[in-house]
Amino acid sequence: MERISYKLSMYIHSHQKLAIHLKAGRVYRREVLNAFSKAVDRDLATLTDQGVLKKIAAGIYYKPAFSRFGILPPNDKDLVQCFLRDDVFLVFSWNQYNALGLGLTQLYNRLVVYNHKRHGIFKLGNKTFDFRRPVRGFPSEVTPEFLLVDLVNNLGELAEDEDFIKSQIVCSIHKFNRQKVNQCVKEYGKVATKNFFKEIDY
Repeated sequence: MERISYKLSMYIHSHQKLAIHLKAGRVYRREVLNAFSKAVDRDLATLTDQGVLKKIAAGIYYKPAFSRFGILPPNDKDLVQCFLRDDVFLVFSWNQYNALGLGLTQLYNRLVVYNHKRHGIFKLGNKTFDFRRPVRGFPSEVTPEFLLVDLVNNLGELAEDEDFIKSQIVCSIHKFNRQKVNQCVKEYGKVATKNFFKEIDY
């Protein structure tokens, strides 16, 4: 019986052996998969041609997960972690500014990634990521107070009326946790941002 099983295993192609180690919904770097194949580039090309894997970027592959609506996109955080080879980053969208109740209406089609390694615009799969290395650092999670300070930091880049947004912040500042706002200003605010919040009487 063992001899038969051994003979059958000889007929399993190397790309099929590699596929055994792939889990649906996971993002992989080439060097990680190299441990499961003696001809990883050939096997990855075969699996990509067969639709078992999708190439996201150079050296990055995604094993699709499916729902009744079709293929699910890779998780943004998993994708960024794989791209950076690091788990210290913050992913968010400028669209989240719109939830602050300040009258912002513009929509943006890319995600911002604060990190310590990469800088620039990168397309990963069907999404565009704006990688930035802020000198002032960044928190581990997004909060309304951080978004408020980050909004002021980036006002010059937004397709919004700066004076209107600033006046809205002045009128709405009481809705935010004062202590948390002050802490975010201190830790993450640019000089102009710090001066702006200094002038607000709250």
